[in-house]
Amino acid sequence: MPQLKLTSKRQVTFPKEACDALHVGPGDIINLETAMVDGRKVYILRAKQFESPWFGMLRDKAAKVDDHSMEAVRSSIAKGRKRTGE
Repeated sequence: MPQLKLTSKRQVTFPKEACDALHVGPGDIINLETAMVDGRKVYILRAKQFESPWFGMLRDKAAKVDDHSMEAVRSSIAKGRKRTGE
C-alpha cells in the first residue's frame, strides 16, 4: 500500500501511481476534504479542476508528443494554419 511521509516542513511526496490516479502533476492543487465513514473521520483528496488556464488544457496533448523542440512546435503551428486556412 502506498504511503506518504511527512517532512519537518509538513510536506509530502505523492507516489507516482497516486498522482496518475488523481491526474495531477507539479503545481496542481489538491483539495483535502473531510467526511464521516462508519463513524470515523476520513480525508478525501480531490484534484482541483482548472478554472481556465489554457496550458492545463494542453497537458494530454503534450504528453503524446515526443519532440518538444521549437522546430517541432513551429511545424505543428504551420500544419494547423494550413488546415484552418490562416
